[in-house]
Amino acid sequence: MAKKMTLEESFDALDGIIDELQGGELTLEESFKKYEEGMKLIKNCNDSIDKVEKKLLVINGGEDEAVRG
Repeated sequence: MAKKMTLEESFDALDGIIDELQGGELTLEESFKKYEEGMKLIKNCNDSIDKVEKKLLVINGGEDEAVRG
């Protein structure tokens, strides 16, 4: 099983893909593969950000309860 990339690693990989796509050196097929890879990275980034947002909501929700109590 491959190690899951951190959010920072995913952003770095996305930057690399963007540079390659903008470079104009890739074939159409290679571009499609890079695009697909980038979309998977974006999904992983969104999933990671969603997890952090949920944790923050739980933390903030707990603080709200403490203030009201």
